[in-house]
Amino acid sequence: MAAALACAAAYASVAAAGTGGAAPAPTSPFDAVFTATGEPSFLHATVMFAGDGAVHRMELWRDHERRMLRTTDGRITTLATRTQGAGYELVVLDHRRRTSTRISRDNLYRIGAFTDWFDLGHGLRHPRGGYRLARTEGAVPGTLPATPTPCRWFDLSQTGGIAHICWSDRDKLPLLIADTGWRPVWRVVAIDRAVIPAQRFALDDRDYVHNDANRDVEGD
Repeated sequence: MAAALACAAAYASVAAAGTGGAAPAPTSPFDAVFTATGEPSFLHATVMFAGDGAVHRMELWRDHERRMLRTTDGRITTLATRTQGAGYELVVLDHRRRTSTRISRDNLYRIGAFTDWFDLGHGLRHPRGGYRLARTEGAVPGTLPATPTPCRWFDLSQTGGIAHICWSDRDKLPLLIADTGWRPVWRVVAIDRAVIPAQRFALDDRDYVHNDANRDVEGD
């Protein structure tokens, strides 16, 4: 169970951070800039991101505000299904270990994994602690990869560095994230908004070991 929960936390969202950087400009509220309001009913994106010294491939499927599916490196599959209010139920399949772990948002919070619905499906984790957010000033390096659709650049500054984020107002997703030195750490390489069949969100965990993390957490 611990391994599966660790994978859920690791792949729930990606936040970029570097070192150094100039004094940031005045801030804008995170939720006002990076909002899910008006997102497409359906969205499928393919993402390459850096983590643990390697480059990973992730696919994301969003179905309205009802459910989200993520697969990472063909090894971890995460399905989030909306419940009442801000709640959701998370199922994490580890295909290498053949485990299927179920846990609710409330119980994720109880074990210190503070991941909201927005974090799971929109590529950014809400900042913890102080931060500054402003439109990027000056020219963006021309060596950065092209994005599949237009996006707007913002600088999210926290202790330790700056994340340069090119946010798509249409798709409600960062299409490119670069660290303080403008090295890409997250890149959307393909995106579409076609209707996603319901069977895409059906998990096949037959012959997997099933872990009920809700029962384990609530029993502590």
